[in-house]
Amino acid sequence: MKSDLPGYNHYFKLGGKDIWSFINETAAAQEKESGSKIVNLGQGFFSYSPPDFAIKAAKDALDVPMFNQYAHARGRPHLLKVLAETFSKRLGKQLSTDEVQVTTGANEGMLAVFVGLLERGDEVIVFQPFFDQYIPNIEMAGGKVVYVKLFPPADFGERTVTGDEWTIDWEGLEKAITPKTKMIVLNSPYNPVGKVFNNEELKRIGDLAVKHNFYVLSDEVYENLFFEPKLTRMSLISPLIARRTITVGSAGKTFAATGWRIGWVIADKEIIPPITAAHTRICFSTPAPLQEAVASAFDVANTNGYFAKMKADYTHKYEIFNSIFDELNIPYTIASGGYYLLVNFKKVKIPQDFEYPDDIKDQKRDFKLAYWLIKEFGVVAIPPSVFYLPEDGHMIEDCLRFAICKTDDVLEEAVKRLRPLKKYIVN
Repeated sequence: MKSDLPGYNHYFKLGGKDIWSFINETAAAQEKESGSKIVNLGQGFFSYSPPDFAIKAAKDALDVPMFNQYAHARGRPHLLKVLAETFSKRLGKQLSTDEVQVTTGANEGMLAVFVGLLERGDEVIVFQPFFDQYIPNIEMAGGKVVYVKLFPPADFGERTVTGDEWTIDWEGLEKAITPKTKMIVLNSPYNPVGKVFNNEELKRIGDLAVKHNFYVLSDEVYENLFFEPKLTRMSLISPLIARRTITVGSAGKTFAATGWRIGWVIADKEIIPPITAAHTRICFSTPAPLQEAVASAFDVANTNGYFAKMKADYTHKYEIFNSIFDELNIPYTIASGGYYLLVNFKKVKIPQDFEYPDDIKDQKRDFKLAYWLIKEFGVVAIPPSVFYLPEDGHMIEDCLRFAICKTDDVLEEAVKRLRPLKKYIVN
């Protein structure tokens, strides 16, 4: 029946299910039907609590009356100071609090960057695969997304590869740059690939930003999870490149607290004011007690070896989960950073008589793989073609993305459940 109400913004395509709803509902239904708990390695939420010192900091903050009131739009002074000090050390230059903006999660931080810096019709270059939130954030801010591909190795279906083997379409990138180009978005460590862009790649992108005078938004939410001797950063390449670089970070990823929604933006002090203005209009201010909790957590983590231990823990998690694919000779991209594993199931053949629901009968193969894995193995993964334009998703439709930000016992159970894949492998 047609509604008699005035209507809504048709940018938001209502009705139907997005991938997150479909996967989670399928997993919940299978858990109920089978009576066995699903191993959920789909979305990147943690299956364990933040460290004790962060939890204590949050509880302590709630006891202070003024910490429960509005925070300044820029952020609580304690957190601004801690972030400036922390990133002064990480970036090798002295930062002031004028170069920091606290945001309500990294996603709102990116939205504030787009709203604050883009004018209608400005173009923003985004690499495929992309974090799906980039696209509406750019478009709602009036920007136009221009897509450039990251190419997987041609033989990825046959062998395990490294992140460096995923290469930028440099010719496509240069062609994508126009007088309307205002920004390029870079994610390193890279969801869903696990790639950390190397110095040569960053310099080449940064040099283009200087030459054509556009910004680089560097999404570094996984910056504390890298498995190389040093994390390469866009803002470390040169002063000219750093001046155009806007770095986004996340306390949720840093302290296993995605529900706290505390993030930050670090940029030249000339760039921060419009970002602050946009942030103020979007949400006014960020939850004050959790800002204090994050500030106190950083105070502890910067001195107690937390970040080194976290990297060691994740190295172990990858060893656990990678082992089943090494055992079965199923290729994957070795993660240089982040907490995702991209696995190539080209060798895995789903039985021809397996039945799919109408929702995915005509979808790409990765959707069918994800559904089959839930129904037959009780393991949840995400089909990564959702991080591509529909016409380009075939590039990755043999793959699934697994989130390993789970306790070791959950990963061990996933390994156990995936072992029967062996009988479906065709070499």
